[in-house]
Amino acid sequence: MTRTIFSALFSHWRRNPLHLITLLAGLALGTALWSGVQAINAEARASYDAAAATLGEGTYAQIVAQDGAAIPQQTYVGLRRAGWLVSPVVEGDLGRVRIVGIDPLTAPRGIGPVSVGGGADLGAFVTGTGQILARADTLAALPETDATVIITPDVAPNTAIVDIGLAQRLLGRAGQIDRLIVLPEQPIKRRPLDTIAPGLIETAPPDSSEVARLTDSFHLNLTAFGLLSFVVGLFIVHGAIGLAFEQRRPMVRTLRALGVPLRRLIWLMAVELATLGLIAGLVGVALGYVVAAALLPDVAATLRGLYGADVSGQLTLRPAWWISGLAIAVGGTAVASAGALWSLARMPLLASAQPRAWVMARQGVALSMLSLTLLMLAGGLAIWGQGLSAGFIMLGALLVGGALALPPLLTLALRFGQARARSPVAQWFWADTRQQVPGLSLALMALLLAMTANVGVSTMVSSFRLTFVGFLDQRLASELYVSATDAAQAERIAAVAMAQGVVVLPILAVDAKVAGQPAEIYGARDHATYRDNWQLLRAVPDAWSVLARGEGVLVNEQLYRRADLDLGTMVPIAPGLELPIVGIYGDYGNPVGQVILNDAVFTRQFPDVTALRFGLRLDPSKVDAFRAALRDQAGVADSAMVDQAVIKAMSLSVFERTFTVTTALNILTLAVAGFAMLMSLLTLAVMRLPQLAPVWALGLPRRRLAALDLLRAVVLAALTGALALPLGLALAWALLAVVNVEAFGWRLPMYLFPMDYLRLGALALLAATLAALWPAWRLSRMPPTQLLGVFRNER
Repeated sequence: MTRTIFSALFSHWRRNPLHLITLLAGLALGTALWSGVQAINAEARASYDAAAATLGEGTYAQIVAQDGAAIPQQTYVGLRRAGWLVSPVVEGDLGRVRIVGIDPLTAPRGIGPVSVGGGADLGAFVTGTGQILARADTLAALPETDATVIITPDVAPNTAIVDIGLAQRLLGRAGQIDRLIVLPEQPIKRRPLDTIAPGLIETAPPDSSEVARLTDSFHLNLTAFGLLSFVVGLFIVHGAIGLAFEQRRPMVRTLRALGVPLRRLIWLMAVELATLGLIAGLVGVALGYVVAAALLPDVAATLRGLYGADVSGQLTLRPAWWISGLAIAVGGTAVASAGALWSLARMPLLASAQPRAWVMARQGVALSMLSLTLLMLAGGLAIWGQGLSAGFIMLGALLVGGALALPPLLTLALRFGQARARSPVAQWFWADTRQQVPGLSLALMALLLAMTANVGVSTMVSSFRLTFVGFLDQRLASELYVSATDAAQAERIAAVAMAQGVVVLPILAVDAKVAGQPAEIYGARDHATYRDNWQLLRAVPDAWSVLARGEGVLVNEQLYRRADLDLGTMVPIAPGLELPIVGIYGDYGNPVGQVILNDAVFTRQFPDVTALRFGLRLDPSKVDAFRAALRDQAGVADSAMVDQAVIKAMSLSVFERTFTVTTALNILTLAVAGFAMLMSLLTLAVMRLPQLAPVWALGLPRRRLAALDLLRAVVLAALTGALALPLGLALAWALLAVVNVEAFGWRLPMYLFPMDYLRLGALALLAATLAALWPAWRLSRMPPTQLLGVFRNER
């Protein structure tokens, strides 16, 4: 019996292949974007984990120089003799590859691919010309060396592991160490660190990878895009399943009358839908792999440029993302079919067949009240909500409430158009369009959500771009930035600058805890560079003069929000030093707090910190000549001098790669919504013949009917776009002012981009026109006998 029932159920799809394609394609497209985004995120996080495992981040404490300078090798030897179990690390760039030198004889097990007792050739790694271990693409980017190269897939992207001696030779860092890894087990009788090396500090391992925290905002945006695309796909699936259920009511009634148990029928329909969901999920995961492979290079460039995170540009088929893709496809099918299966369970045995019941959307007071309730909930959470969870609930309520409000608002707009129509054809057009809203409501909701996401996310990203450019102008005001290797070279740099009349702005910094939060304390010299370029979000009158007198501090927005500070709040900087806040500045992208002191106050409080980085103000036309002077007279390497224009150009080029990713996801999301309209219009084209045939019989040509159908799709898309614009702007505000603040501690200003919205509206109209072309063309070519058949079959 089960086989016979299942065959009867599946016969519906054989008779209606278009509905089957709609169901499978909607779910596959939604799953494709979701799984593609998850594949990108999984690859990025795998790269972060590989980097953390390679470099010991998040696992072991580190010893570094307090002033950020290199540690002399003799200091390391002294620590070992004093009982400290530490392992040295040297890092630097060789071309486009990051070289990490380790000592496998002292490194903790698991740091790097070579260790004592491991399977690798330890002797060859540390003796002779040495070995370089890296991924194949990393080795291909390395300059020529005399060392042996070995392909090692487990190493972090764009990173090569070598012996510490080889690293010092390749990087020209003889006798220097960047940091020391502290092994977990230390001797009880060891001398204190400050008595052996007063300039060194021990830092605890972070709770999680710093890079992962920095890039969370980027991955959050990608995940939101993928989830939204999947929701749009579910609208298509829900419509297809609802239509199939209504069309199979006579079959279900007949099967039950023949004695098929209701429970078995529901179970078999669930198995049927789960099978279709699994098939669509497999197709979606395969398409997602293609999407991820196409976007991953741009994503990797963005993460590397904006956050310094090395991500592999090659996609790996990881179980985590393709299993999640299949799971969400099957789960989405279950969600989309739950209503239909519940209706089946409650359907009376002799329920009459209602072939158009699926288009009778439950509008009216209930739908409007639900929409109003959700929008009021979103507004309440925006005003009184606290925490990231409240922010996401607010976004969900805003989007769902806006989508549910679409059919009633479209009906009101079409009633308004019908009331002002004068000719009979115009009145019929508006009335017929209003009648089609229930059948197209799910597709139009999908279009609304896609356009809303496009407006919201593009506004957010473009606002970030404008803010980012201004932030670069603020932070990169100096024409040249120079880093010294030690205090002696720093003095030579200052001497060369003074001889040529170049203004030197030392960059002094130390890590500390301020107001219970991890923070960086900076010393800033009183100069017009800061007064003219830095924009303060809030400040007391004449804040820069107060800072110059050493009577106050500036704090970044992150510290201001996390520690619940305000202007005038006394902030304990260090023992014996407490100063009021005189200004708050934006610090976009920084995960930790910052405090800025006058440099004289900083030097008195932290006398051991020596400035090794400098911003230099000079005539831009003299930058190249001054670089040559620093190279010849102070021995500064070219890699230690960075031109402001180069940094800005590189940063902006990275941002353009980010726009490539965002634009691609925008277009893909809009394409899914366009497909939803196409499927809905094709389905309605067959079912609308009883409404079109009388109008044709009254003398309206088929070509004009087709043109009016095309116009109908454009009008509905235009009205949907008009409603999507305010909803998208509300979404952008929520992302910038609520979610971003809760997640990352800083708020971006919101800008409007009318030309972008016009282009998006044109794209939406184009998508609707393309979706309506095929059904309209079929209507214009429909044989008269098919239209006459409506009257013959009328009953």
